[in-house]
Amino acid sequence: MKVHLPVREAILNRRTYEAPAEGRADKVRLDFNENTTGCSPAVRRALAKLTSKQLAMYPEYQAPTAPLARYFDVRLEELLLANGGDDALRVFFDTFVEAGSSVLICEPTFPMYRYYAEIYGARISALRYGSEMEFPLEGILAALRKKPRVLFLANPNNPTGTLFGFKELEKILHAATHTSVVMDEAYAEFSGFTAVPWIRKFPQLFVARTFSKVAGLASLRLGAVIACKESLTLVRRAMPPFPVNLAALVAAEAAVKDRATMRAYVSEVKRLRPWLAIELQKLGVRSFPSAGNFLLADFGRDGPVLFRKLERQGILVRERTKDMGPGFARISIGTSTEMKKLLNAIRKEWKEPA
Repeated sequence: MKVHLPVREAILNRRTYEAPAEGRADKVRLDFNENTTGCSPAVRRALAKLTSKQLAMYPEYQAPTAPLARYFDVRLEELLLANGGDDALRVFFDTFVEAGSSVLICEPTFPMYRYYAEIYGARISALRYGSEMEFPLEGILAALRKKPRVLFLANPNNPTGTLFGFKELEKILHAATHTSVVMDEAYAEFSGFTAVPWIRKFPQLFVARTFSKVAGLASLRLGAVIACKESLTLVRRAMPPFPVNLAALVAAEAAVKDRATMRAYVSEVKRLRPWLAIELQKLGVRSFPSAGNFLLADFGRDGPVLFRKLERQGILVRERTKDMGPGFARISIGTSTEMKKLLNAIRKEWKEPA
């Protein structure tokens, strides 16, 4: 039987977002910026205490959200939890974006901004990071004169690792008088920079955070939106009544109470990140300064062949050939053992470009 279903044109005209391939658990996972050391042992203990009765109830949010608000140093009414960082971004489209309205992004960047914009039928204005992965501040200030509905900025940016500071942010916020500015701070713990202290001064500022990276809770899907009370009230109207599951709440509360584990992970990333850059440089591979738990590297035109060889050895990196050119790859900073395994494989398979 043939069925002809009326489907939105925006859906028909785009491809499905490609999630990581299955079967990654036993491989060296340097492709999706996960915390490869794993979550805090306190998380496992907290999850084990969940009772059958609790799992049969709809989740209650106030008590477990309070320690998360303290972690971000905001008031309870300034924090909204979502089903992962991706869902934390989707709520801005539900709240502010209509078909035909304009969204401003800077590429290469996290692909979910464009993904959602296409689904919602928005007009996408895209600037580019420079050849040295520098932040396109002047282009953003000029584009804001056209009053786009939302400006999405990843800071540090994924995959370039680029970080901008308060001076640039202040210029953007003063120019964005008719635009919601979403600061995606998925990697804020690694950079030491956050725009959160400015939410009460600038009502157009929203900060998106995630527990997938530093807390190591990617599989539980918990994200957050932070903004002043009045602005966040608008976003709450677009949210369902039970957006987050109880296991994610319990795990996040345990994770933020064990800050020592997160600090240790961040410290190790900051130690290994420049070391990896130096080792790649010795091999003739250029990398770019990064403030995240990853490094962008350019292996040149022979890079795709190398990436396939690494994959066959169970070592996964995030190839960016499609949007940045042949040879670009984003490499997550894993454990010391994983980094050494990666470099040994590269030394074996890689020949320095002439």
